[in-house]
Amino acid sequence: MSEMTRPATETETTEFTTPPSRSLGWLFWVCVGWLGLNVLGAIFASVLPLPDPLYQNYMAINASPSLHHLLGTDDLGRDIFSRIVFGSRVSIAVGVGSMIIGFGIGAPLGMLAAYRRGRLDAILTTAMYVFLAFPAIVAVIAVLSFWTPRALAKIILVIGLASVPLVYRVIRTATMAVATKDYVVAAKVQGATDRRILVRELLPNIAPVGISFLLVGIATVVTLEGALAFLGLSVNPPTPSWGNMINESRTVMSQNPWLVLFPSLAMCLFLLCLNFIGDRLRSHFDVTEVKL
Repeated sequence: MSEMTRPATETETTEFTTPPSRSLGWLFWVCVGWLGLNVLGAIFASVLPLPDPLYQNYMAINASPSLHHLLGTDDLGRDIFSRIVFGSRVSIAVGVGSMIIGFGIGAPLGMLAAYRRGRLDAILTTAMYVFLAFPAIVAVIAVLSFWTPRALAKIILVIGLASVPLVYRVIRTATMAVATKDYVVAAKVQGATDRRILVRELLPNIAPVGISFLLVGIATVVTLEGALAFLGLSVNPPTPSWGNMINESRTVMSQNPWLVLFPSLAMCLFLLCLNFIGDRLRSHFDVTEVKL
């Protein structure tokens, strides 16, 4: 029916629909499997048949990969493969733990501010933007430099608190995009409580954005832990982490390239998988606007 012959009572309406169902792809599941393998290795490292990551075998210093040492040994004779598996505990714990703190504080505040608006939104948003104005990495370095002795819990806490303003901004923006939708207004008219609206109406609709940002955030924090290790602000040696291993390899890189190659490859693959999964989920659950 042409525009000239359309009935006067017919009006244009806008509807939000998800894209046609499509597969996430085999590469997505390969990445999920690799992440799962890393997480399981970190959790069960103590019960796996691996050499002690702190044991120094002076008869096998800077050994090349072999059946006895799958990825070789470092300059103190410690097994590189074992240290990578045990080191994943620190790197993954810092990434996941920090983002749990960031989302645990920033996400509820962002949702509440975007839903309530008014003075609460103004106060919270102003405070968060003040914190965002100061570089987070500088704040993390400053706090960890003076807060000694350093421990894994302290590193997770500091980075987690530093991530709160950024999480708040992302979740607040995502919530504002859906807070005025018809189904939210209808829930308010029907007398639904604020908690029900936040949990039942808003949370499921911003979850894809939150999950995607969570995965990217974990990847960013793992990279940050590696940077802190170069500054001597990560967990204290000889406790292994991917960042510590890469940092320790600087002095013997020319004699033992395996020492820097394998930890860097483990971190790189982990970060690539996280970013790919996050981007794939975001595009898979992307909401498009169509005219009817």
